[in-house]
Amino acid sequence: MEKIIKTIAEELKIRENQVENTIKLIDEGNTIPFIARYRKEVTGGLSDETLRELGDRLNYLRNLEKRKEEVINSIDEQGKLTDETLKAVALSKTLAEVEDIYRPYKQKKKTRATVAKAKGLEPLADIIMEQKETKPIEEIAKEYVNIDKLSDEDKKNKDKVVATAEDAIAGALDIIAENISDNSKYRKEIKRQCYREGLVETKAANPEEKSNYEMYYDYNEAIKYIPSHRILAINRGEKEDFLKVKLAKPEEKILAYIERDIIKGETQFTNMLKETILDSFKRLIEPSIEREIRSDLTEKAEEKAIKVFGQNSKQLLLGAPIKGKTVMGFDPAYRTGCKIAVIDDTGKVLDYTTVYPTAPQNDVENAKKELLKLIEKHKIDMIAIGNGTASRESEMFVADMLKETNREVCYVIVSEAGASVYSASKLATEEYPDINVSIRGAISIARRLQDPLAELVKIDPKAIGVGQYQHDVNQKRLAESLTGVVEDSVNKVGVDVNTATPSLLSYVAGINNTIAKNIVKYRDENGKLKNRKQLLKVPKLGKVAYEQCAGFLRIFDGDNPLEVTAVHPESYKATEKLLNKLGFDKKDLKDKEKLEEIRNKLKSVNVAKMAKELEIGEMTLTDIIAELSKPGRDPREDMPKPILRSDVLKLEDLKEGMVLTGTVRNVIDFGAFVDIGVKHDGLVHISEMSDKFIKNPSEIVSVGDIVKVKVIKIDTERQKVGLSMKVWCSWVFLGTDLKNTLVFLFAFLSYILYTVGVFKVCPQKHP
Repeated sequence: MEKIIKTIAEELKIRENQVENTIKLIDEGNTIPFIARYRKEVTGGLSDETLRELGDRLNYLRNLEKRKEEVINSIDEQGKLTDETLKAVALSKTLAEVEDIYRPYKQKKKTRATVAKAKGLEPLADIIMEQKETKPIEEIAKEYVNIDKLSDEDKKNKDKVVATAEDAIAGALDIIAENISDNSKYRKEIKRQCYREGLVETKAANPEEKSNYEMYYDYNEAIKYIPSHRILAINRGEKEDFLKVKLAKPEEKILAYIERDIIKGETQFTNMLKETILDSFKRLIEPSIEREIRSDLTEKAEEKAIKVFGQNSKQLLLGAPIKGKTVMGFDPAYRTGCKIAVIDDTGKVLDYTTVYPTAPQNDVENAKKELLKLIEKHKIDMIAIGNGTASRESEMFVADMLKETNREVCYVIVSEAGASVYSASKLATEEYPDINVSIRGAISIARRLQDPLAELVKIDPKAIGVGQYQHDVNQKRLAESLTGVVEDSVNKVGVDVNTATPSLLSYVAGINNTIAKNIVKYRDENGKLKNRKQLLKVPKLGKVAYEQCAGFLRIFDGDNPLEVTAVHPESYKATEKLLNKLGFDKKDLKDKEKLEEIRNKLKSVNVAKMAKELEIGEMTLTDIIAELSKPGRDPREDMPKPILRSDVLKLEDLKEGMVLTGTVRNVIDFGAFVDIGVKHDGLVHISEMSDKFIKNPSEIVSVGDIVKVKVIKIDTERQKVGLSMKVWCSWVFLGTDLKNTLVFLFAFLSYILYTVGVFKVCPQKHP
């Protein structure tokens, strides 16, 4: 365990005691959200992302140690365990390295080498490898010819017959070739050389065939530099039979390396060993090494893609809610018509219909009349338009329609990813048994504008669909990662226990699907919960589950004002003591005037001193102070609000140099797609995100961010728009960003003062 702790600490760049304490908490059954929020003193304040990474590495390293033990036991049972092998296994850092060491000891299927061994040719192979024998090898090999010694029945079996000296030598060389292939030292070095000097090469399966992979029809890139998204793109192109892929390896260097290690000067065995090394490489090593390297590249690319999925999904889940608004959900379509649902500010369905303003019906006038009537009838504040098929046509229709109403109504483009999945789900059927499946999508679109988190948790995380190559990555690993993201998001925000659906409750730390349903059932039978302690009356929600979930569940208008906050019940006494020391009571949290006084006094609290007095950790106290300052505060308030639109842009309206405001819809390895109000999202390439070098777009932007972009390229034929975020120094943008403007003006003023001689620059002294 000490080794595992040290490894994780080094990898994550954290202290060993942080790792040790966290492992203990995980092994005790604590959830990641609980550990991240309420055990900061124990972990040293590790974030939920770091904790999940730690948990993943812990599982991997434990499996690695288990496999090492299995391999050592297996080799020992065969009577072949040496100190060298034992040491090699112990020093292995990956499962692949362990399997390479174990390779020679595995029970093999029938191969040329196993057949040769069965014929008793292993001693001859040893003689050749020793390279000491001066007697002609052909003479020595005759001793292994056995055809005259076999029964008539055995002579019929080719796997038993050694007919000639040449056959004996060939069999011995087959044994040597396989031994070379199984040598873990060689395989490790070959992989190293391939990663350092190898190339990924792609060719077109049919050069005349048009596809999305044409840039890869004659392409190569160094293995050590190829980015993750290109690996996944190439894999998909190969899977769809558009591409042929191979790895170009430094063959000469590899062969020279093996030859140096095996061949001991010029002997009668030199040429045959060189040929055997080449045979081993071409027939055995190269195919398996290529599979391993490509598998490794794919695995790393998938992990990176999954991480991007997670980051993007988190931003989407934590999107700022739009509260207190009546919303019209608009699910665009062509042939089947646009589905409309009206939702009040509590999420209740008020009305729904279907209109046909798009092709082929193009019934614009009747659609306008019907929707304008709904706007007036239900006093609609906002229209949420799904961003799927027919989205921009629908947007144009809505923008034109809003000109005919006196109400101040704006529209918002909303991601509809997963809406169709939800519409047909069992949950949707339970929620709206009497509403057509097609209308449910419009309801979901409207509700995710009002509360993205509450609505999106109803959908399989994989269906949210932000990122790249969603269907190409390991689906089990993707599901695990995204589920963790949803859990972290839900617990970060907190859940109103008296209004939450089972689907939302099931993501709260310590609560499974059964307990979630039991909470709702208890609530329906007994009325709203008045305090967190009532949770202990819910069937199957015991003390352990209560400890994990209590702090994340909110009770508004309950018995205890602290229960609208994230303060955990275990900290109630300390919190009340803190309030008393400041001259207040917990009931004062409900009084706006006194709450303002509390906030002011909390600002002057000496955290270190007060923590000692209250006998709690400083981090815990800091969190308590933050909660008391804004009881019941939704952390999503700090997230960017969606852009409200009242008009629409066409591609033809765009001009190069134009500066626009847009919403980041997706972040990928090579850039970000930004919704600027035209039919297709524009692309900000990673090279256009910043004047300084960045490794990943996520360093600059996240899904949902509102950004200023400049149009730098318009491709009307392909309906593509190139954007740049390097707009601060543009005269067009001057004055829209105070900080950047001041920097620009300071630099400009300095230049002017230098040119008129106010500033002097010391001349450099040259030798």
